[in-house]
Amino acid sequence: MPTQLFERSRGGENALLIQPHAGGPPAEGVLEEFAELARSAGADVVAMLTARIDKPNPSILIGSGKLDEVKAACEATGADLVLVNHALTPVQERNLEKALQRRVVDRTGLILDIFAQRARSHEGKLQVELAQLRHLATRLVRGWTHLERQRGGAIGLRGPGETQLETDRRLLQKRVEMLQKRLQKVEVQHTQMRRARVRSELPRVALVGYTNAGKSTLFNALTGAEAYAADQLFATLDPTVRRISVSPAASAKADATPPGGGVMLADTVGFVRDLPHALVAAFRSTLSEAREADLLLHVIDASDPLRDERSAQVDAVLHEIGAGGLPQLRVFNKIDRIEGAQPRCDTDGGACGAVWLSARDGLGLDLLREALGERLGLRRVAGLARLPTSAGRLRARLHALGAVRGEQHADDGWLLRIDLPLVEAARLAAQPDGAPLQPLLPATAPKHPVESPA
Repeated sequence: MPTQLFERSRGGENALLIQPHAGGPPAEGVLEEFAELARSAGADVVAMLTARIDKPNPSILIGSGKLDEVKAACEATGADLVLVNHALTPVQERNLEKALQRRVVDRTGLILDIFAQRARSHEGKLQVELAQLRHLATRLVRGWTHLERQRGGAIGLRGPGETQLETDRRLLQKRVEMLQKRLQKVEVQHTQMRRARVRSELPRVALVGYTNAGKSTLFNALTGAEAYAADQLFATLDPTVRRISVSPAASAKADATPPGGGVMLADTVGFVRDLPHALVAAFRSTLSEAREADLLLHVIDASDPLRDERSAQVDAVLHEIGAGGLPQLRVFNKIDRIEGAQPRCDTDGGACGAVWLSARDGLGLDLLREALGERLGLRRVAGLARLPTSAGRLRARLHALGAVRGEQHADDGWLLRIDLPLVEAARLAAQPDGAPLQPLLPATAPKHPVESPA
């Protein structure tokens, strides 16, 4: 007769956290972030323990002595849930549950639970369920005794039969295949919508960043939308796209009408340390908003002491989804939490490379709009340029760019009425024969060659 294993409780509000680490103490902020993840899932953190692991135990991950310590802490604090900030194998999870007589959830399972609570759109719910089922598929191994019961024995059902475990696996696989087909249809629809935006010739900008950096707050401040924003990890999952207007720094004159400065801005899911690969794969459609953008606004919590490390982790995920090579404009948010900090724009090679602002208080948003216009070619210069006969190559370049709105011949050359993006004007003016364009550039124009945006 099979051994009766632990039957999982439906409770789990009081959680004990385990932070495995190798060598020295855990990295700064790791345990605090894991505790915040637990609270975001609705758990009440009653205790936190660290566990040094030089060589992971293949059966329970931690050592037997630490296991006794965890069990005693659970009894003392009344914890009915144990959260492990590490990926557990199915065997390790099952053995820990049996030894502790409590539910055990690893980091991947915890993040999946948060995603399941926060998903609102049809696509988001499908993506979360797909990731959960893929995670569960590896854990259907004698978790409960009923999974070993065999069908058969009655008339018409005799034969080798099928264990309940095999039935569950087969049904789960069918459900996974159905979800994949549904997501493929949704992805086709979203691809068509993105193609429509491309045909509209509107630049696409995606907000990316570590979770709780303030992306949704910034999105609301720029668009006037009412996307859900809260001071918690993974407050929003489903991407939201809105059109915003970026005011050009200079407007065209006479019959030269500049574009309206329209930009499609997308708010995407936040990233986190060690984001489970199952989620990255399941959310490929959502993350494509970042992958197919013309510019990424990398939102960073300026007040976070670990901001450099977390920015590097965001860049790593961007590389993983194929967006690592896209141009970025860094946005240091939450300067309201830094004493004496003021909105500013840090230049890089003459162009704005980072904006410091407070989305909550609306400080520095004008600097961000100006930087967006500059990076996307929406800031324009317009006016009359007198070109000598020796500037024939420059005149040809202006015509090739479609920047000439009118032209008159003069005794010493040409008089051109031009209208072109500021970045293009600055790039041309930096050429040896580009001096005639210098008087048209505003005082804030880049003084070094600026590459034209893709």
